[in-house]
Amino acid sequence: MMTSTDEDKQIRHIPDGRVAIIAGGGALPVAVARTLAERGNNPFVAVLQGEAAEADFSGIAQTTVRLEDFGPLLDRFTQEKITHVILAGSVGRRPKLTGMKWNWTLMRLVSRVITGLMRGDDGLLRTVIGAIEKQGFRVVGSHEVVPDLLAPAGVLTKEAPNRADQRDIEAASQAAELIGKLDIGQAAVAIGGRVIALEGIEGTEGLLERTASLRGHGRLAGKKRGVLVKRLKPQQERRADIPAIGPDTMDQANRAGLAGVAVEAGGCFILDFDRAIARADELGLFVVGIEPQAAKEDI
Repeated sequence: MMTSTDEDKQIRHIPDGRVAIIAGGGALPVAVARTLAERGNNPFVAVLQGEAAEADFSGIAQTTVRLEDFGPLLDRFTQEKITHVILAGSVGRRPKLTGMKWNWTLMRLVSRVITGLMRGDDGLLRTVIGAIEKQGFRVVGSHEVVPDLLAPAGVLTKEAPNRADQRDIEAASQAAELIGKLDIGQAAVAIGGRVIALEGIEGTEGLLERTASLRGHGRLAGKKRGVLVKRLKPQQERRADIPAIGPDTMDQANRAGLAGVAVEAGGCFILDFDRAIARADELGLFVVGIEPQAAKEDI
């Protein structure tokens, strides 16, 4: 029989050694940092300048860095005796090659850096992870530390999708998979059984703002409801850029006139879970965790 200790190890994997978190925007970096601190890991947080300004890492060792300070940051990790690195949170821009701070550490990685900057987001993340690991650190995923923030399967709210919503889920899920394969985005919106908007570099918030603006389009006249679907890219590097939703997503979906949100079960974070679901209930939205292979089936 599995003991409570064994179960706890399966729920959260806290790496042996000191962990650094490269923190972008959103609630995920804070959740990861707090979990590590509560478990006695003494994490070190590198807050990306302009990306995580509102995050509260009080009581946790931290520094603020530009995206272009990658080389010096790796040197700082060595000084701080870091063994593991976690990439968490959203990043709104790509580093500028002309602004890179070139030290000896970064010069050793110059070909990787230049190649990565020429790739899509997933390719860039893989390059960053490879460069970090080449310096002797091990990169681990946020989902390994806070797997309880990953969406479970099934309906999570008082409201549930109806059959028309299910057709929207199917359509948007397929579209999200296709754009994911092309490393374009992770989300799509379907209304009336057809896809009307795809996520691009503007992110999910921009996608939902665009959806709201499309409500007056003649081809959507009389169309109600609609669904936002977020999925992992098929080739997703799970140690970075796992999709996420939270309370703000519910407000944005409501303003876009949608009936609900569907996310990949086990493949999307629901940040501030209780508040996110409570907000969906307040707004009369449904939230559902879908299995990719079950997207075509009734929930």
